[in-house]
Amino acid sequence: MEETIITSVQNARIKHVVALQQKSALRREEGLFVVEGQREIEHCIACGYEIVELFYLTGGQAPREVSSAICEVSPAVYEKMAYRGSTEGIIAVAKSKSHRLEDLQLKENPLVVVLESVEKPGNLGAILRTAEAANVDAVIVCDPLTDLYNPNLIRASIGGVFSVPTAVCDSKACITFLKERGVRILTAQLQDSYEYYDYDMRRATAIVMGTESTGLTDQWREAADAHIRIPMLGRLDSLNVSVSAAILMYEAVRQRNSKYQTFNSIM
Repeated sequence: MEETIITSVQNARIKHVVALQQKSALRREEGLFVVEGQREIEHCIACGYEIVELFYLTGGQAPREVSSAICEVSPAVYEKMAYRGSTEGIIAVAKSKSHRLEDLQLKENPLVVVLESVEKPGNLGAILRTAEAANVDAVIVCDPLTDLYNPNLIRASIGGVFSVPTAVCDSKACITFLKERGVRILTAQLQDSYEYYDYDMRRATAIVMGTESTGLTDQWREAADAHIRIPMLGRLDSLNVSVSAAILMYEAVRQRNSKYQTFNSIM
């Protein structure tokens, strides 16, 4: 195990970490990303990701599971590298994984969340965090406007991005994938829709969400088996997409729990 101390912010390895934090194109090109924090790094390792480099603040301690290059860094260097304030003084560079649609292995009666063109990494990260908590079988990101290893996304997911089976593809491929596997498509939309709790989500189900500004494209509306909505009882007509996704995911959890197997459904 290589171990060194870095005290200069001009060090090439430090500059590389900063560039990976800031540039999605570099993350894609090199197949690397940065993860901060003891909990997130340990979860990343537990989910089978390979740590390439690890940097820890003077006086801190590196995870024992890491066998890659480990560097101790000064406070000034750590401050230069860190994307966020409180991360327990530890940062790692890891190899990204492939997220191909064809690699997803769905079980019987899966619960899938599909997100079309969600642009805010914090929202996507929050949805992945909820998907992990709800034990969703897969999250499919269609026509993405942010990459899965954006530091804000990783932070918001609290490591959920590492453990939730996730695929990235275009909407057409996703629709074909779901139809071929007999997964019912429920699109969340305000127009021409019924309350979400009136639909049976105990069968193979995909909950499809669009952007907050424009909603879903017509191809999803036309491919849907049903259109569902969350009632808006106040003056505003929409919720944050991560909040909406959480409500719908946990409705599926409620229905699939043995305590709630009997209910009236229009589907």
